[in-house]
Amino acid sequence: MASILVAFTILSVLLSSVSLATSDPAFDNFLQCLHNHINPSDPISEAIFTPASSSFESVLQAYIKNGRFLTPTTPKPLAIIAAGHESHVQATIICAKFHGLQIRIRSGGHDCEGLSYRSNTPVVLLDMFNLRSIDIDIQNETAWVQAGATLGELYYSIANKSKVHAFPAGVCPTIGVGGHVSQGGYGNMLRKYGLSIDNVIDAQIMNANGTILNRETMGEDLFWAIRGGGGASFGVILSWKIKLVSVPEIVTVIHVERLLEQGATDIVYQWQQVAHNLDNDLFIRAMPQVVNGSRPNEKTVKVSFIGFFLGQMDRLLQLVNESFPLLGLKQNECKELSWIESTIFWADFPNGTSIDVLLNRPSKPVTTFYKTKSDYVKNVIPKEGLESIWKMLLLRDWNMRMEWNPYGGKMNEISETETAFPHRSGYLFKIQYSTSWADEANIDNQINWLRDVYAGMETYVTKNPREVFMNYRDLDIGSNPSNQTDFKNAEVYGHKFFKNNFQRLTKVKAAIDPDNFFKHEQSIPPYPV
Repeated sequence: MASILVAFTILSVLLSSVSLATSDPAFDNFLQCLHNHINPSDPISEAIFTPASSSFESVLQAYIKNGRFLTPTTPKPLAIIAAGHESHVQATIICAKFHGLQIRIRSGGHDCEGLSYRSNTPVVLLDMFNLRSIDIDIQNETAWVQAGATLGELYYSIANKSKVHAFPAGVCPTIGVGGHVSQGGYGNMLRKYGLSIDNVIDAQIMNANGTILNRETMGEDLFWAIRGGGGASFGVILSWKIKLVSVPEIVTVIHVERLLEQGATDIVYQWQQVAHNLDNDLFIRAMPQVVNGSRPNEKTVKVSFIGFFLGQMDRLLQLVNESFPLLGLKQNECKELSWIESTIFWADFPNGTSIDVLLNRPSKPVTTFYKTKSDYVKNVIPKEGLESIWKMLLLRDWNMRMEWNPYGGKMNEISETETAFPHRSGYLFKIQYSTSWADEANIDNQINWLRDVYAGMETYVTKNPREVFMNYRDLDIGSNPSNQTDFKNAEVYGHKFFKNNFQRLTKVKAAIDPDNFFKHEQSIPPYPV
């Protein structure tokens, strides 16, 4: 009884303080509803942050990974529910739906357009960062991972149990598992093991009724959809059951840099022809960017070749020098490491950094602004085309780069309809464009420059549709208003993300969420009746 009185008192204070900041009765009723749907053994009061809360700004900003959305003009949520228990997720869904409020779902905050935490429509932010448990089962080579865990925490946990197991996913350790996996999950082992979603064997998702479903109870259609279709259109991903993959005790990483005057154009031309056909154990990324030249005020293009090999250096050198001779790979451009140490290398931490850095959570707001875009390439870009691309990059002395990531290997073996993610066989590489800066005043200039580069690449990439990668979200490709989902608008971005899988996704959406409760500016709409 005492605990109930304490919880009621806290809630009363919370409601009275909220009334100073908002006069929306639906929101006040939502907060009261949360209390009514929670068992006293799992109190929710300490998980609720409103603009009147002293910690509201720090909680909101902690998982905003893009300075573009830390500006005073960025809309803020009505409240943040930092769920500490599955019942908090359930209460948030039920109460928001009943009182006509939208929610946004954030696991790591790396959505490139901030759609997991911002909206022009008043929303409640369901923050998953406290739901971060990881249960590794080495004997069965599986793990259950909650949505709020980061990739770094997952990698660390695997390595703590085994030196010869890993999981194929991205290289940024602070990315949240929930969103990363649901949108595909691209990493440096995809040529060997495919995407993250290709190594998911079960999941838990909470639907719009607050019911927890697993693979058996959700059915194969929904399980198909949330692997590559983005979980936030269908429900709240609570956890994934993943299949661990085998890695040798020693792997090798590569870092090679070549300037234009060192033959970079010829090397990239050959890279396009061989990177997707190399041994499946080998992944080599090409990364062109503008750097200072050898003379004062001169600029040139440097192409970095960053590689990962599931094996030791001797075999790597033999493979590369036979299949990719123009790279001229040397022993001092390679380094043997354990797999977990290689994640430190790929995250661009200084040499010798402890793997404990993988467990770091944000301690202060970011100061970097960025914008990303993406493309897919099916045909070799001729040398004349490469030279045109370099000239285009040299037009501006800004921090803009491309990452050209090879396909092939395991990706060629998986049908484009096996999961919702369709970009499989027949692709040479995927491009990520990114520009970053530190001054809010430069937002428009930087984004417009990136758009110019993107427009200049149109000749060389996929067409009808011009395909894009969902993990690199980009509102320029099409979107809906935040408070509705027009099917025609959704078809535009939907076919770029999902190609012919889009229609099946809309039918799954109609079955699981016919009222379209789970939505955002690039969500999947229900198939129209």
